[in-house]
Amino acid sequence: MTDIREKTSFATNLGPNKVWEMSDIFRHYAPAYIKQHRLPLRMHRVINAIVQCRTAELGGHVYQCEECGYKVIVYNSCRNRHCPKCQILAREKWLFDRQKELLPIKYFHIVFTIPNELNNLILQNQKELYDILFKSSSETLLELSNDPKHLGAQIGFISILHTWGQNLMDHPHIHTIVTGGGLSFNTKRWKSCKKNFFISVQVTSKMFRGKFMYYLKEAYKKKSLITEGKIRELRNRWNFQKIVDRLYNKKWVVYAKSPFQRPEDVLNYLGRYTHRVAISNNRIVKVENHKVTFRWKDYKNGNRNKLMTLDVFEFIRRFLLHILPEKFVKIRHYGILSNRNKKIKLRQCREIL
Repeated sequence: MTDIREKTSFATNLGPNKVWEMSDIFRHYAPAYIKQHRLPLRMHRVINAIVQCRTAELGGHVYQCEECGYKVIVYNSCRNRHCPKCQILAREKWLFDRQKELLPIKYFHIVFTIPNELNNLILQNQKELYDILFKSSSETLLELSNDPKHLGAQIGFISILHTWGQNLMDHPHIHTIVTGGGLSFNTKRWKSCKKNFFISVQVTSKMFRGKFMYYLKEAYKKKSLITEGKIRELRNRWNFQKIVDRLYNKKWVVYAKSPFQRPEDVLNYLGRYTHRVAISNNRIVKVENHKVTFRWKDYKNGNRNKLMTLDVFEFIRRFLLHILPEKFVKIRHYGILSNRNKKIKLRQCREIL
């Protein structure tokens, strides 16, 4: 049987100095991949956008020197949020706007992760379960911080969804940047957290697990979840209950990193997360013999930098796992940083601080 990849126009001997990009891989291998796999329209759009980005297909501008007449053609960007080329400018614009919202306080970085047992269910219900992930993590932080036993104040935070691990496999988790304290309920003073401590991660983890599982069970009861293929057995409520019991007995991972000492450090750190895509072009080392080699960091092995080589179709499959539903908002603001509150609340905080 002839491998359909052999029919591509892709040449593997383009020289050792070739700089590989996602657009190269999609341009030469996506047509063959699409013939073998049924993809939703949003994935076709992303593939086409990445292939056409900064090419004549999207048009461009001609710049000419007024003195010597030298001309330079600059092609337009696709501006797709999954394109590795288009995120740098979008990130800088977003960070520039966030500068106006910084307070002269410490900030914490907290990560909420859900167990791998939910991955197959999430892949078929991305919008519903990613929304639940946002809702359960945000409600956990807001309720615990409102409680006088923990802080008793109105905090603010930014939540950012990531769906991948360094090996490009599905690994949904939420990064949150949280104010190291909050505005008192009478808006008269600022209540700071204890030094280098926000809220117990054990308490946070248990509440997060409880909230996520509650909303998951509610979605199942309403029959709003798709259960096809590998998870078809979950249509039986007893099989679903087995998964639920197993997840309740498992420790969910929530961890908090040391606080940022300076407000400007928050922006520098945020820039690493806000507009990232599953893999950047500079991590792709080579494409050879229908295989893609890329750099990745093995967190389970002392954060060592390694090389991973995948069949090109498997590489494309993993990349497409992380194409978000259309119009899905992956960066959200809560508490005193929410769009509804920040104009008034931030002014009150600055006056106090």
